[in-house]
Amino acid sequence: NARNVLNAALVAKAKGLAVLGLTGKGGGALQAYCDVCLRVPEHETFKVQELHLPIYHWLCMEIEAALW
Repeated sequence: NARNVLNAALVAKAKGLAVLGLTGKGGGALQAYCDVCLRVPEHETFKVQELHLPIYHWLCMEIEAALW
């Protein structure tokens, strides 16, 4: 629910971009702006961040594979 993240999602939507969000179990305010919202099954911030790490790595791997 960080204001800067919500603002970034709003700007992306205004520019016609798709928004992929990574959130905790509830989705937070960000889910309303996401085309795809990947939720992890935790509420505590440090646990959410730990569960996001393998997702970040997988996304980077897939993007690199698509580009190179």
